Amino acid sequence: MPELPDIDVYIRALGRHIAGKRLDSIRVRSPFLVRSVTPALAEVDGRIVTELRRIGKRIAIGFDNELWLVLHLMIAGRLHWKTDKPTLSGKQHLAAFDFENGSLLLTEAGTKKRASLFIVTGNAGLAEHDPGGIDPLQCTYDQFATRLLAENHTLKRALTDPRLFGGIGNAYSDEILHAARLSPVLLTQKLGDEHVHRLYDATVSTLTRWRDELLHAAGGEMPLKVTAFRDGMAVHGRFGEPCPVCGESVQRIRYKDNETNYCAKCQTDSRILKDRSLSRLLKQDWPKTLDDL
Repeated sequence: MPELPDIDVYIRALGRHIAGKRLDSIRVRSPFLVRSVTPALAEVDGRIVTELRRIGKRIAIGFDNELWLVLHLMIAGRLHWKTDKPTLSGKQHLAAFDFENGSLLLTEAGTKKRASLFIVTGNAGLAEHDPGGIDPLQCTYDQFATRLLAENHTLKRALTDPRLFGGIGNAYSDEILHAARLSPVLLTQKLGDEHVHRLYDATVSTLTRWRDELLHAAGGEMPLKVTAFRDGMAVHGRFGEPCPVCGESVQRIRYKDNETNYCAKCQTDSRILKDRSLSRLLKQDWPKTLDDL
């Protein structure tokens, strides 16, 4: 799923192409895309784009009649800018937003169509789609600490909870925790001030680094490759590969379709965290440390 750095790249590209431009019409091919009934999509036809916002992992496009399009790309949704009006003939084509200067094409790979589009009125309508998480690149350290310590969760869950922090998902939470040298299963209420400072600094530096790298790679255009697995990541998606800091093999915890990657030496004092499925199978034979492994 596109996370904060990816969504920011989309927002910058959208600003370049559609800010101040007239939307002529919206063509929707997938009946599963539009999730709201009123206002009707046709009410933004002929209106001018006045504002673009990121709401967590959602993209919000505002118009001069106080209506907003709220788009959630979910896992496989992607945006493409076309100077020519595209046809909606492919199975992956969900919708096209035809502007006076080109078209924004929405696609989604796979058979499960999870991307969603809502049209809402004003800030009150936008608020209904905001889970409430603060922007990790805009908040102060005190705001970050207050949210982090408000409830007792594992660090992995706290970072990825959209009610606490907006825009952080599975991939960048792994990278943040590795940079902070903290275990993904460490409970928030066991954190000391030094741990919280490390986590805050790692969050800002990791998200800023990847946002800037992706912006540079995109060159002001829509990102060509939006993926959770990128060259240069320290641990995410690198199970079994050497940690770039210490050289030990990257470990993982798997649960259903999700996977958490971490370095035992850098993050857990060389303890191997239990994988829900494999640890039940191995029981007492599950290795507790890197030496046991």
